[in-house]
Amino acid sequence: MGSARAGRMVIVLGALLAASGCDFTGDSSPDLVWGVHGVKPGRLHKPRVAAFDGDDQLFLADLTDRIQVFTRNGDYLRGWRMPSFNVDGPSGLTVDREGRLLVADTHFYRVLVYSRTGELLFQLGEGVQGTTPGRFGYPTDVVLDRAGNFYVAEYGENDRIQVFSPKGEWLRQWGGHGYEPGEFLRPRALAMDEKDQLYVADSCNHRIQVFDTEGKLIRMWGTRGAKPGELAYPYDLALGTDNSLYVCEYGNHRVQKFSRDGKFLGTWGAPGRGPGQLNYPWALAVDKEGEISVIDSNNHRVQRFRM
Repeated sequence: MGSARAGRMVIVLGALLAASGCDFTGDSSPDLVWGVHGVKPGRLHKPRVAAFDGDDQLFLADLTDRIQVFTRNGDYLRGWRMPSFNVDGPSGLTVDREGRLLVADTHFYRVLVYSRTGELLFQLGEGVQGTTPGRFGYPTDVVLDRAGNFYVAEYGENDRIQVFSPKGEWLRQWGGHGYEPGEFLRPRALAMDEKDQLYVADSCNHRIQVFDTEGKLIRMWGTRGAKPGELAYPYDLALGTDNSLYVCEYGNHRVQKFSRDGKFLGTWGAPGRGPGQLNYPWALAVDKEGEISVIDSNNHRVQRFRM
């Protein structure tokens, strides 16, 4: 590959002012934009999911069914291919506290667990589509609780959360296809806080639901719309370093910031192709500095900002 900067474009747009988040609007400038469209190492082809590890290395998956690793500033470090190819690629990435990369390999009905260097350690699920406990429809994301149990979201016939032990044994499930509290329409992303409260981006219900580890609904918020605090296809969410929750909206081409109980705190982004504008963003990740890297999928790039 040569230089770690090969095949990469970076635009530095100046540090953002520290603010509460309510001061940010759709025309706010990012402090960094990087990415070049392509399929060579270090380039991006409709990136869809991302996660930072403890060293602020950014793991990305795109539609080429590969995992690529970058510095938080966009320098390419390494990458590897998934075992099987599907044009839609993985739908979820998480780096757990042990440094393992958890990949929702959606269209192969399994969760793959890698080392940070790309060694495949084990998988959850048989790789066979199904509705019985332990099998998956289309898994979209996976997170761990403090005990090391795996929580996997899936859509399709199932629209549920399944829970597995640290050894991969099936424990329980909840949810179901529907509109009522505790039900889901395409749960797209998960986040687990330090109290083992599970945040679910219930994307086609245009809301966020929060559960305990047994599946009891704690709170929920969201209604479809484009006004501040409303949601249109929330595709990803991430906990901030300031006890906030960031939500990436595919439908509204923006990121919103909420308190963990659902109070609207600010918005960033607008439709378009310029800096500070987004084109159907799929995901976001928060680094140790508290900055947000949003995966600007149809612009084939990453934009970094602070709210």
